[in-house]
Amino acid sequence: MFHHQDDDPVLCTLATNGVATLTLNRPHKHNAFDDRCIADLLRYLTQLRESGDVRMLTLTANGQHFSAGADLNWMQSMVNLSQEENEQDAAKLAELLHQLDTFPTPTLALVQGSAFGGAVGLVCCCDIVIAMKESSFCLSEVKLGLIPATIGPYVCRTLGQRQARRFMLTAERFSGYQAQTMGLVHQLVVTAEERDELLAQLTGQILANGPAALQAAKALCKTCELMPLDDELRQHTSQLIAEIRTSSEGQEGLHAFFEKRRPVWSVPHE
Repeated sequence: MFHHQDDDPVLCTLATNGVATLTLNRPHKHNAFDDRCIADLLRYLTQLRESGDVRMLTLTANGQHFSAGADLNWMQSMVNLSQEENEQDAAKLAELLHQLDTFPTPTLALVQGSAFGGAVGLVCCCDIVIAMKESSFCLSEVKLGLIPATIGPYVCRTLGQRQARRFMLTAERFSGYQAQTMGLVHQLVVTAEERDELLAQLTGQILANGPAALQAAKALCKTCELMPLDDELRQHTSQLIAEIRTSSEGQEGLHAFFEKRRPVWSVPHE
């Protein structure tokens, strides 16, 4: 389904169990991203969204670092462009963040080494984040006289205003432990073996769940974030559960539970 060269900036795979993997593949550049990298990520996200075969998406990176953020050569080329051209370029990154944030299935990011600038935005857009204990993060834009504009909404939502203001304004590095305490990272691991074991565990747990239910639950999180807790939201959630109880997946899940068997969608743990 996906054809690429080993030196392409982004690699994409889709396993038979429905687990898709997007891999940043510029280790010689510390996985800094440019317009081509953004375009490739967008293209793959669109293809995966439209395929109908994806049950989970994992975002990873080759090499020692997750991503150093924007590629300096790409940023230098932006200096000589007009404001309109800069707006068009920035809109592509904004669209990438939106597509990752709203990807319908569960998304999981694996972070090692540094995740700086825009890379923090990518992490904020994923549902689950596992990071190596020695990883570090930085919202470094103001050091260059810039701001973390397109990633700002996702960073503020994830870290909260209090923490976002500090780290956006100081541009200081913060550790994996600090990232975990602020909610950017869910779990820290020490070794690659521990990371792989945790990834396998979480993947198994996700693949044991109803695919439609997972998508509906993810959409519900977004709805609850945006809507006030009023009569409209209560009516909406009541309708949701009624619909899913009577859906084919809901019926299968309930019958399987009471019959003490595995539902048809559940993938056995490897």
